[in-house]
Amino acid sequence: MKNGWLRFLASVLIVAFAGGLAAAAAADRPLLVLSTTSVENSGLMAYLLPKFEAKAGFKVVLAAFGTGQAIRAARNGDADLLIVHDKPSELAFMADGFGVERREFMYNDFLVVGPVDDPARIAGMTDVEAALRRIVATGALFVSRGDTSGTHKAELRLWAAAGLDPNSFDVSWYRAVGAGMGATLNAAAGMQAYTLVDRGTWLAFRNRRVLKALVEGDPRFVNQYSVLLINPERHPHLQHDKARVLADWLVSPEGQDAIGSFRVAGEQLFVPNAHQRNASRRE
Repeated sequence: MKNGWLRFLASVLIVAFAGGLAAAAAADRPLLVLSTTSVENSGLMAYLLPKFEAKAGFKVVLAAFGTGQAIRAARNGDADLLIVHDKPSELAFMADGFGVERREFMYNDFLVVGPVDDPARIAGMTDVEAALRRIVATGALFVSRGDTSGTHKAELRLWAAAGLDPNSFDVSWYRAVGAGMGATLNAAAGMQAYTLVDRGTWLAFRNRRVLKALVEGDPRFVNQYSVLLINPERHPHLQHDKARVLADWLVSPEGQDAIGSFRVAGEQLFVPNAHQRNASRRE
């Protein structure tokens, strides 16, 4: 585990143990969950976790990163549970023996947002490939997360589907910021640039005056989230029983109802769909 992760996890645990938890037995320590940034930036987990904690009787600490970083940390045994949104990466995690169960439990969608004056003239388009090609043709500014997150990987797949390779793009208009979704949206707002964003974070975003939703509704925008239980044989030190309690709650009728009831400005940010999915072991 890299020194940066050691410092980060130490700071998380120091915060978690403040106010009396430091004296608690190891069995009473909070459950540490690694999640994608969108479930934090949107406010979803801040809404869900108090409901869960009141029922489960133990605390949860959330550490939010891009999906790529979160999965790498989970491979190292740096957290008890994993919530992410990039199916190819999730399946690789399972196939490599780091996970024992993967459950799809909710989704939202992606959209392309951009400047109000829309220099690439993509407003109202529903074909993301055509919209991306138009952005390239006009040389309009585009901000990429560039952080191996689920959103970044989805963006790369969309460029590839459009027959385009971001590695060949000129940095004068294509800017990879290596940051989370909220910071990327702020960068796009500051630069008057286009970007790809998940709807949950977009609806919770407070700086929308200079950006607007332009391209949405393409079936390729569906953004599925999963919760992954980590293999106890790989990392026996983790809190596997507590992790299963949270995973079970997220897919339960109570957890699904809580996800569906989460609103920002009256709009639903995530759609629960665990009832449509089958839990899979080593899928």
